[in-house]
Amino acid sequence: MHLKGSCHCGRVQFSLESAQPYPFNLCYCSICRKTAGGGGYAINLGGDYQTLKVDGQEHVKVYQAMITNETTGEPRQSSGQRHFCSECGSALWLWDPNWPELVHPQASAIDTPLPMPPERTHLMLGSKAPWVKVQAGPNDKLFDEYPRESLAEWHARLRLGG
Repeated sequence: MHLKGSCHCGRVQFSLESAQPYPFNLCYCSICRKTAGGGGYAINLGGDYQTLKVDGQEHVKVYQAMITNETTGEPRQSSGQRHFCSECGSALWLWDPNWPELVHPQASAIDTPLPMPPERTHLMLGSKAPWVKVQAGPNDKLFDEYPRESLAEWHARLRLGG
């Protein structure tokens, strides 16, 4: 599915191809919640990084979060690069060099009408803010951390595609 997106002020516009366009993965981790999650979570889609085209690249900045190792307490910089508009602050997409072929646009930045998912995955609930009420549907899956099922596997299991 061809997706088009933009920031709120319109200085950044982007497009990409996505084989995983269903906005089903709600992430409640503190990074997503604080950088992109108006409802206490953020929703990323899956896309092909090689197809990402950006107009207004000069307005795009990157944030890499600091993550504390739960065992050692040592901080380290996340490899995930969260792209946002430097003018209006809109979260745009995440790219990680560990998976260079993928890009994960924020569903909130996509202007193309997205398909309604038949179920949702609520992940990183162990990091959920106490004020957030999880509104899970009858078929939704809930995880304290990450599920084993990837974006691509979820789409394949439900026979959904872009």
